[in-house]
Amino acid sequence: MKLAIHSAEQIGELIRCERKRQKILQQDLADLSGVSLHFLSNLENGKATVEFQKVLLVLRSLGIEMELRTRYTDKEVS
Repeated sequence: MKLAIHSAEQIGELIRCERKRQKILQQDLADLSGVSLHFLSNLENGKATVEFQKVLLVLRSLGIEMELRTRYTDKEVS
């Protein structure tokens, strides 16, 4: 599945939905990801954070891969 993420709220919703789909408790996901329960709760609630590495750890723990791409084609950049 591909999703365009435009906000912290959307990434939090994605993480919460996938965690629940996998039937993982917040504390268990926090432990698996190496982050605090407080951080995970804030993340799922869409609170902006500068701790991007921790976001990546949570995504990886859920088996979610992030792919980044530009909006521009090669012709637009040249």
